[in-house]
Amino acid sequence: MRQEDPVATAAPVETAAMRRAIELAARGLGHTSPNPVVGCVVLDAEGRTAGEGWHQRAGGPHAEVHALRAAGERARGGTAVVTLEPCNHTGRTGPCARALIDAGVARVVYAVSDPTPAATGGAVTLAAAGVDVEGGLLADEAAAGNEAWLTSVLRGRPFVLWKYAATLDGRIAAADGTSRWISSPESRADVHRLRAAADAVIVGSGTARADDPQLGARISGLSDDEISQPLRVVVDSDATAVKAGARVLDGTAPTLIAVAEDADAAHLDGLAPLLRLPRAADRRGLHIPALLQALHQRDVRSVLLEGGPTLAGAFLAAQAVDKVVGYLAPVLLGAGPAAVGDAGITTIAQALRLDVTDTARLGPDLRITATPLRPALHEEN
Repeated sequence: MRQEDPVATAAPVETAAMRRAIELAARGLGHTSPNPVVGCVVLDAEGRTAGEGWHQRAGGPHAEVHALRAAGERARGGTAVVTLEPCNHTGRTGPCARALIDAGVARVVYAVSDPTPAATGGAVTLAAAGVDVEGGLLADEAAAGNEAWLTSVLRGRPFVLWKYAATLDGRIAAADGTSRWISSPESRADVHRLRAAADAVIVGSGTARADDPQLGARISGLSDDEISQPLRVVVDSDATAVKAGARVLDGTAPTLIAVAEDADAAHLDGLAPLLRLPRAADRRGLHIPALLQALHQRDVRSVLLEGGPTLAGAFLAAQAVDKVVGYLAPVLLGAGPAAVGDAGITTIAQALRLDVTDTARLGPDLRITATPLRPALHEEN
C-alpha cells in the first residue's frame, strides 16, 4: 500500500481515469448528503475503460458498485480508480473494499483517505487480500470536490460557503436600502446553482425583513423533481422578522427558524419548526457554533450563507467561513451598507487572508472564489 509521490508512480492512464472520476463525482453534488460524493472508473487489464460510476444518492449503491456493474467480467485483473478510499463497513450498503475484492480487481488507486472511523481501513483490507493499493493520486483536486463532506467529518460542523453580491466599492445596497438588482441575471442564476448544491441556506433577520426572500433553488432546464431544495434557515434571534405569509414559509422547501432561548416566539407556532439556541456573548445575535452544531445534528453537511453584513460578520468572527464567493458588479454607489459588518477584526494584522482559487465573468459581473489560508482538508486527517 503506497502513498509516496503517487503522481510519479501512477500510469498516465490512471491519472486520466482519476480526472474522469473527479468529474463523475461532481454529478452527485446536492444528492448524496450526508454522504460524500465519489466517482470511480474501472480499467480492464489492458488499461482501457471498462466501467464508470458515481454515488448518485444517499442510501444508494456507491460509485464502485456502479462502476463494477458496468465493467462486468472486464474488471477481473483490472484497476479501480476512485476519488475516495473504498469504504470498509456495512451501512445501508455493503463494503466497497469487499466488492472490489470479489470482482477480482488487481489494483486500486484512490485519491483521498476516508477519515470516518467506521468506514476507514478499506485500503488495508484490500492490501491484505493481495490487491495492489496506491493512495493520494490527485488528492487536492478530489478533496476540493468533496470539501463539504470532508469539512463536516474533520471539523464536526457543516461546510460554510458565504455568498454575497456587491458593487465595486463594496456596497450591497444603496443608501436608501434598495438592492435589486446589483448583480446580473447570470450571477443570480449562479446563486441558484449554489443553493441546489447546499444542504441549507441561511439568512438573518435583516435580510428576512428587507427582502422577504423565498430562498428556493430554480435552475433553467431542470424540473422541480430534478432539483434538491435546501433547508431554509432564518436566524431570527428575537423572533420578530418572520411573519405569517412570509415567502420563506411557502411549500417549496422545508424551513427552520432559529431563535434565542429567551425569545417570545409564540406567534410562530405552527408556521415552521423552531430551533432555540443560546445568544452570542455580546447578546447581539445567536451563538454561531451552537447553530452549526444543531444543523450538523440534522445531517446538514453544507451551508450557503446568504445573510447580510451582520450575520456574515458573526460567522467570520466565529471562524466559521470555509469559502467565499463574491459577485462584483461594475457599479458604484459611494454609500450604503458594506458587504460585511463587524467581524472582530480591529487591526490589519488580524485580517483574514484568503487564497483566490477562481475568477470568472458572469455577464457583466466578476465572480471571485476564495478560501481562507488553512491546511488542505485531506492533510488535516
